[in-house]
Amino acid sequence: MLNFIRDTIVSQFEASLYMLNECIEKCPADQWDAAIGKYPFWHVAYHTLCLVDLYLTSGVDAFHYRPEFHPKRQSEFDGEHPSRRFDKSELVAYLAICRQKLIDKLAAETAESLQGPSGFPWLRFSRAEAHLYNLRHVQHHTGQLSAHLRRVDPMLQDPQAVRWIGAGWR
Repeated sequence: MLNFIRDTIVSQFEASLYMLNECIEKCPADQWDAAIGKYPFWHVAYHTLCLVDLYLTSGVDAFHYRPEFHPKRQSEFDGEHPSRRFDKSELVAYLAICRQKLIDKLAAETAESLQGPSGFPWLRFSRAEAHLYNLRHVQHHTGQLSAHLRRVDPMLQDPQAVRWIGAGWR
């Protein structure tokens, strides 16, 4: 049963990451700095990946800051804006790192670890629920990015342009 649960979470999480990857890849250059709410497109994608990376860690104290993506370490998370602008290739690379981390971390989860605390004081629920919370966060921002792309680019108005993925990485 444990393998089934882990495989299900990985499959759905990979589908969400694939959809986020499509949004990043298909964002026209003139929309990279366009506002999604009050933040640029790239900033929303970066924020999403930072939290994927963080919440896949077993806890806040175990998080490894990546100098290429978190040059100012914790202040990248605490501040309203990142310390620098990230380009498309950097975010695609960061997404690939997060996807591999997802696969590795979920494979290491046990029934006990999934039932244990999230590892984050502000997430007062189990590790299993933290994975679902993380997945929902990805889908929330992917929906924002996808809707923006469909509004501004006639080539992306076709529902197949930024596709819904039911399961797994395509």
